[in-house]
Amino acid sequence: MTFSIYLDVCCFNRPFDDRAQERIRLETQAFFIILGNCQSEKWQLRVSEALDTELENTPEGRRKEQMRQWAALTKNKITLNEQILSRGQELTEMGFKDYDALHIACAEAGNADLLLTTDDRTLRLTGRLGDLLQVRIRNPLQWIQEVTNGGRLGEIGYK
Repeated sequence: MTFSIYLDVCCFNRPFDDRAQERIRLETQAFFIILGNCQSEKWQLRVSEALDTELENTPEGRRKEQMRQWAALTKNKITLNEQILSRGQELTEMGFKDYDALHIACAEAGNADLLLTTDDRTLRLTGRLGDLLQVRIRNPLQWIQEVTNGGRLGEIGYK
């Protein structure tokens, strides 16, 4: 099955976090599985100008450059427009942080099947407001497990 997947900056940052923690290590593995499937064009990566802007605020040069390379796997970047900015404002008023709101609005406008994030606050808020959103929001590890019906990471291409 082909999925159109929007990844937020938290996902792109995950490989740079301390992988001594099991959750971070597993989310990093899930991130690379998702990227691999996007690179092989089994799935479609969606990113936006909002992601580009947020990446520009990343201070570390090597990290920023690597995240840009990963984001470049997209074939179709979502351009910010008045409708997206307006929807982003609505989402901010619901309680989402500014960039999180813009990422959700971009994923909705770009008809992504889902938006993946490792941000616990966004995931909790989504749990309460999910019916008001036009895109599913999931944690990458949990989503990979859903897609594989609880399968192990090695069964879906991670070695």
